[in-house]
Amino acid sequence: MQQAIEIGRFITLEGGEGSGKSTQANILAERLARSGRPVFATREPGGSPRAEEIREVLLSGQAASFGPLAEAVLFSVAGDHIDNAIQGALQQGQWVVCDRFVDSTRAYQGATAGVPRPLINALEKLTVGALMPDITFILDIPAEEGLARVETRAEGTELDRFESQELMTHERIRRAFLDIAEEEPGRCVVVDASQPEAMVAEDVWETVLQRLNP
Repeated sequence: MQQAIEIGRFITLEGGEGSGKSTQANILAERLARSGRPVFATREPGGSPRAEEIREVLLSGQAASFGPLAEAVLFSVAGDHIDNAIQGALQQGQWVVCDRFVDSTRAYQGATAGVPRPLINALEKLTVGALMPDITFILDIPAEEGLARVETRAEGTELDRFESQELMTHERIRRAFLDIAEEEPGRCVVVDASQPEAMVAEDVWETVLQRLNP
């Protein structure tokens, strides 16, 4: 008799610019792999050829002139990554670690840029359906500190569409993420991302151990 494949787990990392999401996503994926779990590391928008093309349009600012609603729609179109990558990985028993997911659209295009929440919800229903993360880490850092990290990392290269927004906008984005965490405490875990990288990674790993026991 063929043994049933265990359904994988889905973990996302969210936060403002300079919060260290990508770094922490990589660290978590590596630790899960060392623990013996099959891991699929990905990002939103992105993760599939079509979605990566849309990511370039969004981050370059080419879509900005069409307004936040157009950006929200583009993020949802990039959701072919969900059908073609995330769902399949989970069904194969892999642990999916994703750098950004639906909460970024809620925070950036919804709460901050003014796209109505019912419309955001409708786009989520079309693209995500019932698929929501087992854990979402909100990496929280004061906007000014996060932007300072971004500038240091950039070292003279051009900032992307979202990194280059003004400080007040980044403060609103931070608040939006914290509001999401308050609304969904069963899914979301806020981590102090102003700590040293290793301490953030330990906080993330301890939560994964407690909640999902890999």
